[in-house]
Amino acid sequence: MSDFGLDALLGEDDDPPPTTNRRRFVWLRYGLTAAAFTAVTVVGMRMFNIELSVWAIFAGFLALLAVRRVTTQVAPPPAPRRHRYRDTADDAGRYRSDERDALRGAVKSWEKALGRAGGDRDWFRQELLPMLGELADERLRQRHGLTRASDPDRARALLGEPLWNLLAGKGRRSPSPKDYTVIVAELENL
Repeated sequence: MSDFGLDALLGEDDDPPPTTNRRRFVWLRYGLTAAAFTAVTVVGMRMFNIELSVWAIFAGFLALLAVRRVTTQVAPPPAPRRHRYRDTADDAGRYRSDERDALRGAVKSWEKALGRAGGDRDWFRQELLPMLGELADERLRQRHGLTRASDPDRARALLGEPLWNLLAGKGRRSPSPKDYTVIVAELENL
């Protein structure tokens, strides 16, 4: 068993130091780029009978590339893209569904679940009851520091008999829309 102390953690770098070969290849690439620009510039200058030292042109392009590299390394990171605020209601006062909204997505999934649960008892037991149970457990955890599994007696007292029996799956039928209203009200009152 080896001892790892603070010195061992701070003394070793996980990343190896940058190699000088990579630095050479960068400057080689810049040298070749400057040479290409120099060749194009010299050809263009000869077309107009302008004479200038090839080495001066090469040095100028190399300096420009070096300045470009340095400025890109010290430049601040780009600012995050800001989204323009757009009103989510159209002129008729309806909610536009083309906006990406997490709350809208959650409400829509619940609408779908509740709409489908109306007549299908098996789907109600398999899909909707676990969702309602998770909601009740989260509410109990946030407000009272417990869940149905951690303290069933206190959770039963807080939820009330009708909601407890429903979440336990002891109900004989799927709840009606009025029953859902009562369930939601009881969950909100936790």
